[in-house]
Amino acid sequence: MAAPTEKVGIYLRVGVYIFLYLVALFLLPNLLIWLGGYFFGGILSQFAAAIWANWLTLRIYSRQRLVDLGLQWNRASARNLALGLAGGLGSAALVLLPPLAAHLASLGPASEPRASWDVFLFTTAVLMLGAAGEEILFRGYGFQMLFGVWGPHATIFTVGALFAVLHGGNPNSNWLAVFNTAGFGILFGYAFLRSGDLWLPIGLHFGWNFTLPLFGANVSGLTMKLSGYEMHWTAGPLWSGGEYGPEGSILIPVALLALSLFLWKAPIRRQEPRLLAG
Repeated sequence: MAAPTEKVGIYLRVGVYIFLYLVALFLLPNLLIWLGGYFFGGILSQFAAAIWANWLTLRIYSRQRLVDLGLQWNRASARNLALGLAGGLGSAALVLLPPLAAHLASLGPASEPRASWDVFLFTTAVLMLGAAGEEILFRGYGFQMLFGVWGPHATIFTVGALFAVLHGGNPNSNWLAVFNTAGFGILFGYAFLRSGDLWLPIGLHFGWNFTLPLFGANVSGLTMKLSGYEMHWTAGPLWSGGEYGPEGSILIPVALLALSLFLWKAPIRRQEPRLLAG
């Protein structure tokens, strides 16, 4: 744990990090939304703001690079990314497939025309940017610096709760959606603790966010046309999550439990977090 004087310095750095992110988020969205539309511009602005805040804070306080946040690329990183994708895809399938098998929901064509391949690939790339941007923001510089003040577990739970609260402003959010999102935020933090890199949580986040619209389900209250199919529920919103999507469903704790067991037992390659090592 850091000494009292070191804690003040760390809090100052985290404050600067948050300030730089907010400045970028204030300046970028209007321009990027004008250039690329609301969906692409909104996600790209969040990604760019996260990269900017992390890069500039590192430049101000150290000589370390963005890759030192856990973005170094090697065989262990590729393995962890693949495991993350598998965990995200599998946990989403665990929420979506049982209701389909039990005839609590059905999969049918969407009212809009089937998405073309270029739209599919573009939306997939945007979803990847969105997942990477959120993980770099929430599990990047500020998160890792707070390890030295609060320790890993208090940091993981606190930032996981913040992750959920900020998603509470999404369309059609409710208390159950916020609770479930906190669970995901905590597990993404635990994934970083297990791997020492950001590739595992990025894979988990993207795998989840990709699978839901593939089945035509909303992601955190947002509708993303990916496959030309959508789920039609006969069960009530407590099961389906309503307009928020499955993340507002009582089925999510089952997926969170399965995902936590997966992260505990998976053959994750541990890497040394260079920022934490100084």
